[in-house]
Amino acid sequence: MSSVYSRTFRSSPHRDATQTWLAIVDLLTSNSGSTNARHELLSVKGVVSSIIAEKSFQDSPLVVTCNGPRTRIYCIYDEEAIEGGNENEDSLGFDPLNGDWSISVPCPAEDLEWAKVALKRHSDHIYARDASNGVAVADEKAQVVASLSLNLEEFLKP
Repeated sequence: MSSVYSRTFRSSPHRDATQTWLAIVDLLTSNSGSTNARHELLSVKGVVSSIIAEKSFQDSPLVVTCNGPRTRIYCIYDEEAIEGGNENEDSLGFDPLNGDWSISVPCPAEDLEWAKVALKRHSDHIYARDASNGVAVADEKAQVVASLSLNLEEFLKP
């Protein structure tokens, strides 16, 4: 079982949705040697900022998986964001984009299809999921792999 780390960012009105995403990108890439990952995260800035503005990260986190610990990122909004005190924007002691990484973005159901298409246009690592599913991370790649089955009898034939 792998470890899970959690961070909470102050969003609107403390900072706008784009500034919030840029702060999250800084956190995710601060220990990464990959400029490609940073470029990929910045390429989805408009899409993810729109989702952050919908307050999707309040109850359902953005989930980052990699070859290390899993990271969940929440946002706080409104009065809680103004007052502060419940945030945790501290750096991580590991690279959350290490190895084969992916990011699952919680999205309102009414925006899910749009977000999936828009994110896919820019990234193979970042995808949208229905925010009402909580932290269940079931990306399309995992679903495809899970649906494959191996016929051992045919496989082992000489």
